[in-house]
Amino acid sequence: MQFADVVTSRRMVRAFDARPVPAQVLDRVLDLARRVPAAGNTQGLDLVVLEGAETARYWDASLTHERRASFPWPGLLDAPVLIIPVSSPAAYVERYGEDDKVRTGLGVSESEWTVPYWYVDSAFSAMIAMLAAVDEGLGALFFGQFEHEPAIKQALGIPEDRRPVGTIALGYAAEGQRPSASSTRPRRSFDDVVHRGGW
Repeated sequence: MQFADVVTSRRMVRAFDARPVPAQVLDRVLDLARRVPAAGNTQGLDLVVLEGAETARYWDASLTHERRASFPWPGLLDAPVLIIPVSSPAAYVERYGEDDKVRTGLGVSESEWTVPYWYVDSAFSAMIAMLAAVDEGLGALFFGQFEHEPAIKQALGIPEDRRPVGTIALGYAAEGQRPSASSTRPRRSFDDVVHRGGW
């Protein structure tokens, strides 16, 4: 696909069929997802990948069996792959304490960062993973962990000092996707979004 086609055809997929994603396809997606810009080339990103039956550990930690009966997106639980981009805030603080970055003052603590780039860089990775999925003929959905983050971290052995930034469900889209209510909101026009020469 041409890049513009990948971007314009990307949609959030909320129902998957159970077909496994071939290992070489998944590895191509993951390889691209790790090749993202990182402030100071910190590389404070890890990708936790669950495949097949392993995904049950995630759902057991975040969506109790009682809640599943009323969960509006049951086809999401059929996603054969879950990718959790995990950031390391401490890696960024450490990197910006090194000689070539110390003048920024960002190596003192996380609180010095007015924009926490560990989230920015991890979001870059998530977006690349979703675009790579489209290019491979797959569907993807990014969703938040919110109040379930501690349980997910514990279930997957993610170190306490790391921050998952969300979850990407990945796989082949099922037929008959039901759009979310949010998808009916009109997209802002080009001229409303683009401010040339200033606001």
